[in-house]
Order: sequence, then C-alpha cells, then structure tokens
Amino acid sequence: MIYELFYPLKFHYGWLRWLNVLRYIPFRTIMATITAMLLTFVLAPWFIRELRRKQIGQVVRTEGPETHRIKAGTPTMGGALILLSLLLPTVLWADLRNPFVLATTAVTAGYGVIGYLDDYLKIKKKSTGGLPGRYKLIGQLLIGGAAIIYTFVITDKIPADWAAIKTRLSVPFVAFSKFPIDLPLWVYVPFAVLVVVATSNAVNLTDGLDGLAIGPVMINAGTYLILAYVAGASIANFSLATYLDIPKIASAGELSVYCGAVIGAGIGFLWYNTYPAQLFMGDVGALALGGGLGMLAVFTKNELLSIFLGGVFFVETVSVITQVVSFKLTGRRVFLMAPIHHHYEKKGWAEPKIIVRFWIISILLALVSLASMKLR
Repeated sequence: MIYELFYPLKFHYGWLRWLNVLRYIPFRTIMATITAMLLTFVLAPWFIRELRRKQIGQVVRTEGPETHRIKAGTPTMGGALILLSLLLPTVLWADLRNPFVLATTAVTAGYGVIGYLDDYLKIKKKSTGGLPGRYKLIGQLLIGGAAIIYTFVITDKIPADWAAIKTRLSVPFVAFSKFPIDLPLWVYVPFAVLVVVATSNAVNLTDGLDGLAIGPVMINAGTYLILAYVAGASIANFSLATYLDIPKIASAGELSVYCGAVIGAGIGFLWYNTYPAQLFMGDVGALALGGGLGMLAVFTKNELLSIFLGGVFFVETVSVITQVVSFKLTGRRVFLMAPIHHHYEKKGWAEPKIIVRFWIISILLALVSLASMKLR
C-alpha cells in the first residue's frame, strides 16, 4: 500500500527521488519487520491489561503436567495481537496485487478466525474442549482449498514462470531440473491443501510451552524469507534460482515481506511469551501462523522440504499420532504424555531446557535446509 501511494510521487517531485527505495523487496522486508515488532511492543501491555480485565485466561488440561497448574488464568488469545502486528505491516509494505501475498494473508486471517472461535469456546465453557475437531478441520479445508484453487486455477495474474512449474514438486537436495515430479492438477491441489492444513495443526500441537512454538515459527519464516527471495531474485538478468537449480518464481520474492512481518511480530510476542509467560498465543495464533507457513511452503515449491525444515512440528505431530494409535491398538502408551514436549516434562526436564533445545534443533534444520540449495 505504501509503495502504491508514495512511489509514483518521485516522478512528480524531484526531491522525492529517494522514494525509489520502495521498489526494493529487501528494504520493504526490513521495514515490515520493524513495523511489526514496534506494533507488538506498543500494543502488548494494553492488550494484556484488557485480557486480564475481561478475565480471558488460559484453561489448563486436568491431565496435563502438574507444573502447568500455576499457568491457569494467564491471559491467552495473544495470537490476536500477533495477527494484527503481522497483517497490518504486510498490507502496508507488500504488493497486495501479488496473488501469493493475497492468498497467504487470506489464509492467515481465515485460520485466525477459526482459532479465535476455538479459544472463545474454551474460555466460555471453561474447558479445553473448544470448537469440535471436525468443524475446525472443515473450516481449514474450505479456507485453504479456496486460497489454493484461487492461485492455481482461477486467477490469471500468475506469471509464465510459475504457470510452467506450479504443479511440480521439488525434491530436497536434488537439482530441480534433473528430477522434477510433475503432478496432475487434480492431484496437486488436494496435496497442497493437505500441506497447509497439516502445517497449521502441527504448529498448534507444538504450542504447549512458553515460547516453544513461536521460536521455530520465526526460524521457519526466516528460512522461507531467504528461499522466497532467492526464487524471485534477478540481478542484471542473472537469476539466482537458475544458478542454484531451484524453482524460479519471480512473484515469490514478494513473500519475503510477509515473512519479515512474521519475524517482527514473533519477536515482539516472544518478549511477553518467554518463560514464565505473561501471555499465551492460543489457537488464534498457532493455527494462523501454521497456515501461513504451509502457504509459504507451497508457493516457494518447498512442500517436501517443509517436512524437514519444520522437523520440530513434524515430530510433535507424529508423537501424538503414535500415542493415539498405540493406545487404541495395544492399550499401552509409547510416551509418558503426548505431544513429545510433555513427555520430557514428565521425565523431569525443566521447561526452559526443553524450549531452548527444541529451538536449537529448529535452527540446525533451517541451516541444513538452506544448505540444500547449494548442494543441489
């Protein structure tokens, strides 16, 4: 929006030539990050006071770790603050004519609404039930499906380079031109929706300790920022994507602005969410951020790499599935408690130790994911 409003002025007023900087994605990405961070820092104290005044506090699972009992009543639904601090800078600094940005922000906002309904019902009923899982899943499928169908089937604003590879899968650590997997559109669209919905729920399952989810979310967003920028970067007709043999997607670079806003909002939120948390994210934040990461994986053609990059989210999800399947089939539990971060709590690990170690693992996975570009 700022680009649309102010950039044309440089052609009418010579002293405004410095507005040319608005053309560049790195500048707008940095500004989106700073704007999101400042918004969170400024609004968070007021937001926390309002949540306490309205008694919007966390409902703790009775079967959860005993150490979590003291967290009951801590202000929750902090994800609403994240969404405001994420979406507003994206609208201000990104090119909203870009279909990738439009679809990603739409899914983020839509999944945020689903998460809000879930959190609201938990608080109203004073239980951990919330919105029934089937309704939550239906909402995610409808919103994610609409966004994917819009970008893959309906819109005509997609550039030619994207249209040629939009249904291809990029195999991690393998050169894109040498081993592309091209799926039929009717197969790829459901697969892409699955990636978005699965990532959203995986982040939600990870959000169980103070700062545990937001750390890997920012690390993943930072990685996608680089992947998106490289996919779209071209300097003097030299394409970084062609050189690295990764999918070349000119429009993907604009997603870097969204990623920067995620990082800025995440840093601001972490200031208040770090152990011991003054504010919890809630489903309104976890579902939305996870949905956004899923869309980034699809639009940068890193659907398969996202499993590795989001390894922390993947392991958390697998631990829950394993626990449920094992208990139903054998009556025995594999873990002391699922998701797996609660297993380590039950083993006596301090909460900060679990959080920091999961962050370290996420950083390592991100570095290897970035290295995969050159290893191809």
